[in-house]
Amino acid sequence: MSARPLPVSTPAAQGVDAAGVHAFLDGVEAAPDIEPHSLMLLRHGHVVASGWWAPYAPDRLHLLYSLSKSFTSTAAGFAVAEGLVRLDDPVISYFPEFEAEITDPRSRAMLVRHVASMASGHLGETFEAAARLDREEIVRGFLLVPPDREPGTVFAYNQPATYTLASIVQRVTGRSLTEYLRPRLLDPLGIGETAWLQRPPGRDLGFSGLHAATDAVARLGQFYLQDGVWDGERLLPSWWIKEATREQIPTADGTPAGARSDWQRGYGFQFWMGRHGYRGDGAFGQFCVVLPEQDVVIATTAATEDMQGLLDLMWRHLLPAFGSAPLPGTEDEGLRRRLAGLALPPVEASPEPPAAGDAWAGAVFAPRDGVCAEQRTLTGVEVVAPADGDGWRVSLTEGDERHELRLAPAEWTVEDGPIPMAVSGGWTDPDTLRFDVVFLETPHRLTVSCALPDGTFGVRWHTTPLHRGPLRSLRAPGREREQARQR
Repeated sequence: MSARPLPVSTPAAQGVDAAGVHAFLDGVEAAPDIEPHSLMLLRHGHVVASGWWAPYAPDRLHLLYSLSKSFTSTAAGFAVAEGLVRLDDPVISYFPEFEAEITDPRSRAMLVRHVASMASGHLGETFEAAARLDREEIVRGFLLVPPDREPGTVFAYNQPATYTLASIVQRVTGRSLTEYLRPRLLDPLGIGETAWLQRPPGRDLGFSGLHAATDAVARLGQFYLQDGVWDGERLLPSWWIKEATREQIPTADGTPAGARSDWQRGYGFQFWMGRHGYRGDGAFGQFCVVLPEQDVVIATTAATEDMQGLLDLMWRHLLPAFGSAPLPGTEDEGLRRRLAGLALPPVEASPEPPAAGDAWAGAVFAPRDGVCAEQRTLTGVEVVAPADGDGWRVSLTEGDERHELRLAPAEWTVEDGPIPMAVSGGWTDPDTLRFDVVFLETPHRLTVSCALPDGTFGVRWHTTPLHRGPLRSLRAPGREREQARQR
């Protein structure tokens, strides 16, 4: 179904000072460790500011990492509301085939509400331990890892807890999370295409792997802000919204109140409590921030290790911008123009080799010592000379696969093929070719540097992908299924 656009208004009409949004943009663009990809700001149900840093674009799916958990929570809410799942049921009751071998009393005492709130009783992440015990069925492996404390008494951010919650929902509904959410949430909210990484095939991952546009993140936040009502129709019970977005388990771990970060304010049902409001968040700056007191939703995608720094900029610049009455709006037009022209800086380099162009034409480069473990599976780089008026190109080899990209040092060239990418680069000196590859459906950017004298290349991930796999895995998983159908 086609999505109806969210209502749009000027910042001033909704009591938002455009100067504060400008200051936030200044902050994220000046921060050396934050690469912004998108921003949507909603006030009183209206989009008052939205922008995408090219080559990222509004209709592009983006890997949300653990922000996926908040969509899983929503699916669980629907299943509970429909009587398919009960929060106070033992987890093991949904997996009777494991009943005989799950003998630890704490594992058997673990309730659905405990896995929903990261309070399984474990003191840390259990994914690797669960996978060692059963790589094919993570739920079984998770239940075989004895909790360190009584369930419900301690918080630990723990991927198998969410995976188990997602598996329960998918088991009782007989559908993937996406299929279950489509008529209940995605279509009613006007959320278009999404794609979710599956493990095993047919089962959405739950704790990560959801690819969706920034608009989908904004709509989810607005849905929670509106207490589970959309277009005047109640979709989720109010009690679920309140339970999911209040502290179910403390996360402070003894830290004094004044020194607590936004990750030490408590955890709900797959939502974090914060210094202000609550949020869903994913690695590297994928945020859905809901501020009920200000009637605001902030949706971002980004690439940063400094997620607290990104939130700090919101609190420093955006929070004071939310007033109680309409404003004159003298800066609204300037903000609109700025948002329309956002772009990541291209690589500063020469479009042609400064010298020895013949030596570069057809040059092949091998991985520098120690490179392979860092850069996944890239095994070779070849430089392709211009032909028929076209510019220089590079061909990346990955086993039997090749990915050809056109260099454009003054801009980003989008290659919308099997792996949506954008590339910018050129020669930084006579002996060095450097180019950046942005994987447009993820937060990730790869810098490749080729050295002519020794015929080697080095690589650097600006943020290292958390999901293992070849370069072709750096795309929305639906593309792979669609290509398989076409073959």
